[in-house]
Amino acid sequence: MARRHYYPLAFKSREDHRKQLELEEARKAGLAPAELDEDGKEINPHIPQYMSSAPWYLNAERPSLKHQRKWKSDPNYTKAWYDRGAKIFQADKYRKGACENCGAMTHNAKTCMERPRQKGIETFELDYDGKRDRWNGYDAATYARQLKKLEEKNNKQNGEEEVSDEEEDDEDDLKVDEAKVDESKQMDFAKVEKRVRTTGGGSTGTVRNLRIREDTAKYLLNLDVNSAHYDPKTRSMREDPLPDADPNEKFYGGDNQYRVSGQALEFKQLNIHAWEAFDKAELLFKNYKVIKEKLKSRMKDTIMDKYGNAAAEEELPRELLLGQSERQVEYDRAGRIIKGQETSLPKSKYEEDVYINNHTCVWGSWWKDHQWGYKCCKQMIRNSYCTGAAGIEAAEAATDLMKTNIARKAATEEAPAPVEEKKLATWGTDVPDDLVLDQKLLVDALKKEDERKKEERDERKRKYNVKWDDEVTVEDMEAYRMKKIHHDDPMKDFLH
Repeated sequence: MARRHYYPLAFKSREDHRKQLELEEARKAGLAPAELDEDGKEINPHIPQYMSSAPWYLNAERPSLKHQRKWKSDPNYTKAWYDRGAKIFQADKYRKGACENCGAMTHNAKTCMERPRQKGIETFELDYDGKRDRWNGYDAATYARQLKKLEEKNNKQNGEEEVSDEEEDDEDDLKVDEAKVDESKQMDFAKVEKRVRTTGGGSTGTVRNLRIREDTAKYLLNLDVNSAHYDPKTRSMREDPLPDADPNEKFYGGDNQYRVSGQALEFKQLNIHAWEAFDKAELLFKNYKVIKEKLKSRMKDTIMDKYGNAAAEEELPRELLLGQSERQVEYDRAGRIIKGQETSLPKSKYEEDVYINNHTCVWGSWWKDHQWGYKCCKQMIRNSYCTGAAGIEAAEAATDLMKTNIARKAATEEAPAPVEEKKLATWGTDVPDDLVLDQKLLVDALKKEDERKKEERDERKRKYNVKWDDEVTVEDMEAYRMKKIHHDDPMKDFLH
């Protein structure tokens, strides 16, 4: 943490600076006393520098935290409280329009919220802490008076109960054991008067205590060391502390007694049943699905038998389906249409169902070989006249005749003579039949071609003086052809 600068203009040597740091570390560790401010209060050594160092314009000569406090106090703020019972200025006579109860000019007696008494009014402007102090103006003497009233009330109730008990008791009550608690007191064993904190500042309330002080703790039933074990953390004693005692006289037989009786035993049996039924859950689920499907189909058949199946019936005529519309038409008394009849738009820009040139079908009713035509005569020409069934027969006869002529012509034509394949040499001329390649020269030519490829890839290996050799042998041409990269070859990337 950075050191504090209480004297912004003072110069410190290196030795003074080191001593200042050691003193601050000692103060943080608690080995040296804390620094005191102007008022003699200790300054926390862990306060950071930006909070402890004062601004330069304050000219602080001594260490202080005064610049962090509120410098100016508002004279209007006070910590005083209302002086209860004191009377301040009060009108001597009734002012017109004032409240008849409290004398205020802001309201009338009907809307007055004060009780009908004379009361002095005084206001204070409290500071931040005074507004939030709920005990401000509290008088401790009022609490003592309240306790005195409660004691008198309890004593009065106990006295009335004792008198009523003496009148009603008979001779049999005198034989009751004196060790037994009186019934009235036994009813109040669970009522403990406590001071309960509330949001309103606390009030005396009643807290239930379910423990009966007369009951003996379970760990005191048998003081033998080897008796039933008592767990203080869970306050449980599973075994019976008095196994040899009479069961009719025992009121506690261990926690295990409750586990094997009553609802605990039923819950245990229910868990065992759930564990055993876990393996059969899949089979039960399958049976459930089958029963559910049967019930669903049975319900469906019942509904169809009662209301019928519209899907299985015959389709309605087209006239009935299209006989209704949502268009609204208004008529007058004479039956003339007033509103609603509108000119229907044509379905297309061409005339429909118009037959020309004696045709009985429209153009486009026939399709064959990617061409449209007339279905009545199977003609593909748009402006042709209809020939009817005779035209169809003539067209079929012409088609058969054309197929026959094509087959006859294909049979009479001779097969073309086979063309001899000419093998071209590697350098572009015809390959002679007696061409023989020397394998040694071919290997040398392949090596030269590899070197030439390397020089092309790396220009730094190219020599300054280039010698050209115009004499190309058959082996060199064959090596060039073998090493040449074909761009349409799919395996070209794997060759080199």
